[in-house]
Amino acid sequence: MQTTATILDGRAVAAKVMEQAAARVAAIQGATGITPGLATVLVGADPASVTYTRMKRKRAEAAGMKSVRIELPDTAGTDDVLETIDRLNRDEHIHGILLQHPVPKQVDERRAFDAIRPQKDVDGVTTASFGAMAFGGEGFASCTPGGIMTLLGHYGIDPLGRRAVVIGRSPILGKPMAMLLLAAHATVTICHSRTRDLPEVVREADLLVAAVGRPRFVQGDWIRPGAVVVDAGYNEGNIGDVDYDACAAKAGWITPVPGGVGPMTIATLISQTATAAARQLDVSLDD
Repeated sequence: MQTTATILDGRAVAAKVMEQAAARVAAIQGATGITPGLATVLVGADPASVTYTRMKRKRAEAAGMKSVRIELPDTAGTDDVLETIDRLNRDEHIHGILLQHPVPKQVDERRAFDAIRPQKDVDGVTTASFGAMAFGGEGFASCTPGGIMTLLGHYGIDPLGRRAVVIGRSPILGKPMAMLLLAAHATVTICHSRTRDLPEVVREADLLVAAVGRPRFVQGDWIRPGAVVVDAGYNEGNIGDVDYDACAAKAGWITPVPGGVGPMTIATLISQTATAAARQLDVSLDD
């Protein structure tokens, strides 16, 4: 039995995705003279959200994109956010819109997400994008699940025929993750806070995605020997949702935290923005 898991290096794979995105941005600029634009909308000043939006803007700029920063006060309401999104929807120089989540409690997050035009929903958060993804349409995947699929593909890990378990059912992580795995022909079980005998369910998994938002929640003795363990959690102190050392001793492959899923999420956002710009500008990209 393998006792030390192979690390799924999200930083290295994300760097390759970013290189490809930069090349596509350059191709769009060469064909149209237009620079793809990504707008980040931040409501309030939550420290983690401020950091995340800054990182996303830096990656966009590194790929040659125009980054537009929009910050609304923490007193902004749903109508304020909707007005901002409507303006960005109509701005032909903006090809992708990111509304950083979570938003303050007085903002109807789902209504705000769904106000984003699907063509500009590069974060894959709208109901329309989820539907398109679930039915194999042209919509954008939620960035974290999409990034996970790219990471698995890079390492030659095919979900086909595998028993996959997703812990978490959020509309932008757990649910779309399950849909993407199902589309890749895995047999998928979604677990959550009301799942009975969770450790036993996890022990059946050939491929586990932990997205529960609880530090070191998944224990080493839950892991099937040789399984693929993807930790999509990020908790205070750079701690993931799995007990890394214990799980790495049983798994065949594992993502670290940090350096696993996180870089892939941002790289996917930038890649999907390039795709959105190409579609809106009617540029055919040879990938």
